[in-house]
Amino acid sequence: MPSFDVTSTVEPQEIRNAIDQTSREVGQRYDFKGTDSSVNLYEERITIESSSDDRLNALRTVLEEKLVRRKVSLKAFEYLTVEDSAGGRRRQMVVITSGINSEKAKEINKFIKALGFKGVQSQTQGDQVRVSGKKRDHLQSTIAELKKHDFGIPIQFGNFRD
Repeated sequence: MPSFDVTSTVEPQEIRNAIDQTSREVGQRYDFKGTDSSVNLYEERITIESSSDDRLNALRTVLEEKLVRRKVSLKAFEYLTVEDSAGGRRRQMVVITSGINSEKAKEINKFIKALGFKGVQSQTQGDQVRVSGKKRDHLQSTIAELKKHDFGIPIQFGNFRD
């Protein structure tokens, strides 16, 4: 029976590279001189820190530009509230989400069921969703519809089996 997997992943090396590029650019740009701005990666979160709110927003913009240039979806990042840091500085945590949580998996399963393709079934398997069907054409149509819909997370399709 033909099937494919719906996953939500981000490439950690691409994130690391984007953060390195951001740090390099911030060190060279004139508008960041004396602000002691920094971007750090800790496992599943990024910390951005600068001297003021406007510099923090500029730092976030530079980071997002580098991520987009490296084809990392911004949907995988959740920005938490800006908080005070030591010395009157501003800090913001960015959580990196990877995998499909149970709520999103239910939403995807419900969406696939609502499409009404005969013989197409979906089930949650850990942090991914396996979609199977009798006809390959129905599965390809399902992929097209899933690409059109915005689930709020980056989704990829893989492991297409016939």
